Amino acid sequence: MSPPTADADSDATGVDADASRSVPMENGEAANSVDAAIDAFRAGQPVLIHDFADREGETDIVYPATAVDPAAVRRLRNDAGGLVCVALGDTVAERFGLPFLQDALTHPATENHDLSYDDRSSFSITVNHRTTETGITDRDRATTISELGAAAATPDYDGETFATEFRSPGHIHLLRAAPNLLADRAGHTELGIALAEAADQPPAAVVCEMLDDDTGTALSPADAAAYAAHNDLVYVEGSALLDRLG
Repeated sequence: MSPPTADADSDATGVDADASRSVPMENGEAANSVDAAIDAFRAGQPVLIHDFADREGETDIVYPATAVDPAAVRRLRNDAGGLVCVALGDTVAERFGLPFLQDALTHPATENHDLSYDDRSSFSITVNHRTTETGITDRDRATTISELGAAAATPDYDGETFATEFRSPGHIHLLRAAPNLLADRAGHTELGIALAEAADQPPAAVVCEMLDDDTGTALSPADAAAYAAHNDLVYVEGSALLDRLG
């Protein structure tokens, strides 16, 4: 099944043909991979999600935000290497008063966007938790991420509370998911939040692109799947998640 739109979580420029191929799966294997991804996420484990061959062709390491500790941040920066972001469900982002960054800025650089991969970026503001120091260390980023997960799980947590506990600008990029998730778009933002919902986790997920040290482009799906197998992690195709959760 083809995704509704392209992913706005990162730029697809530089992704070569090898990096954009999916790992072939039979129907049974795809179903099993979705079940395994849901079970892993429910247990607080990371899952590798490849989006789509006709889109970015990228694999992200995705964690439930509440499960992130300094070791998880270390894995993201060493083994993934892309931008560490926290995707939030649309209802949560609305409750926190989080805008799309493009709407919040008045600088002329935000005007006349012509994105090749989507109608708009899903980026919101950047934050640090107020208990952190510089905000960039593994411990500081883990604190910010896990506290975002805890906030997303708290029904009466509002924008005023958010402002007392987080400051902006910071070192964690926030992403705002589409209101209807995979029915609206199928980026890693929506795939991560849909997986969180299926696993009964709060609607807050960390996403970070896996990059290839040799080519500087996206890590190929085959290499991402091999990394998952070597580290006893789950690799799942976005198309399988879309079929089940969309």
